Amino acid sequence: MVAIYPGSFDPITLGHLDVIERGVKLFDQVIVAVLCNPSKDPLFSQEQRIEQIRYCTRHLSNVEVDSFTGLTVEYAKLRQARVLLRGLRVLSDFEKELQMAHTNQTLWDGVETVFLATAKEYSFLSSSIVKEIAKFGGSISHLVPENVAKDICSYYS
Repeated sequence: MVAIYPGSFDPITLGHLDVIERGVKLFDQVIVAVLCNPSKDPLFSQEQRIEQIRYCTRHLSNVEVDSFTGLTVEYAKLRQARVLLRGLRVLSDFEKELQMAHTNQTLWDGVETVFLATAKEYSFLSSSIVKEIAKFGGSISHLVPENVAKDICSYYS
């Protein structure tokens, strides 16, 4: 069974990586799908994010990193994936993610969303928090993979 783990991953955090590492134990293949959202102004280009994710998931043989535009369910159909993998941190995530899961089912009833509760040590973590800390010179080495921390520090230096 193939699962799609969609997101902007700008940047990928240790929380995202935790979901990926746990997801590969549940599914035959996990496709980490970097969404190209023209309404967002990302810190890293789509190509940079793909390369960052490939590097920090290189130890996982059943992970593929790809990108897409448009609707997640259309990408899932294209990749013949019937599962969308999503991480949940806090209650407000659940409300938003449940709404998205229901919406996706109205678009394609062949897709299911599987939620993984984020490990408690990452329950506060978001890409936005990482960027905010880095912007003001704080340490992010405990929040993102080492290769990503170097890229972020280079960006803000």
